[in-house]
Amino acid sequence: MDTMKAVRIHQYGGPDVLKYEDAPRPTPAADEVLVRVYATSVNPVDWKVREGFAKERLKYTMPFIPGWDVSGVVEAVGASAKRLKVGDEVYGRPDISRNGAYAEYIVVRESELALKPKSLDHVHAATIPLAALTAWQALFDGAKLSAGQTVLIHGAAGGVGTFAVQLAKLKGARVIATASSRNHDFLRSLGADQTIDYNTTKFEDVVHDVDAVLDTITGETGDRSYQVLKKGGTYVSILMPPNQEKAAAHGVRAHHTFVQPNVEQLNELATLVDTGRLKPIIEKVFPLADARAAMDSNQTGHTRGKIAISVR
Repeated sequence: MDTMKAVRIHQYGGPDVLKYEDAPRPTPAADEVLVRVYATSVNPVDWKVREGFAKERLKYTMPFIPGWDVSGVVEAVGASAKRLKVGDEVYGRPDISRNGAYAEYIVVRESELALKPKSLDHVHAATIPLAALTAWQALFDGAKLSAGQTVLIHGAAGGVGTFAVQLAKLKGARVIATASSRNHDFLRSLGADQTIDYNTTKFEDVVHDVDAVLDTITGETGDRSYQVLKKGGTYVSILMPPNQEKAAAHGVRAHHTFVQPNVEQLNELATLVDTGRLKPIIEKVFPLADARAAMDSNQTGHTRGKIAISVR
């Protein structure tokens, strides 16, 4: 059997359960393509899955490979895959219930892949799918954000947040962003109209009657967010499903966004990137063999933009 280098998890736990090792190279089924991975990126779901937070929902067969962002080149196509061909440069957010992209090769359903932005290298392209799709689906499918509305984005300097600020601004919305003070100038450069330092200011003291809240933090931040929404506004969480009773008591909607693969949205994101209207932000790049350090860096919770992993 052909082998490849991969980072695998043999049991749930801390960083030491990640093993850089030889693994079987996968073979695409009829509706799949084999992608030679050039880059992936780290998302909080990676280390949460590693630690077993999702083991009741996602029944992985050990050992498994984390990493659900991919940019690479199509190496082979299944018998019923008709849209993509060998040699295509693609990117996407693979099915999170299957082996991920911390590896030299991955099989992905053709329906989950789009042609990557032409203007980007693979490292930058790999930071887009999961975070940008999450931001898109939270803002436009969940909150139904439209031009002229105001959105409050919590954790705006992170992976999802940096895309959300840009996408909301492109939509014509007014953007209020919470982040530490070191990120305020950076967020204004992405389009934020107002920035709030969560270390020194309670956002509910200075924000009122917004149309939508995009919450990448939840917990007590989520509980406090209901009071800054106007009646009929929408609170969107990308982590825990929100409390519908609390939302109803404040006269607002509550929505949970769990990102889904979407080729049409990936195509639109690629167009925005290639026309210079959207850009991924990378803080650090690690080689695949150092995936443990990459995951540790993301787990601090203070990443500006994304952590990327270069495979080729």
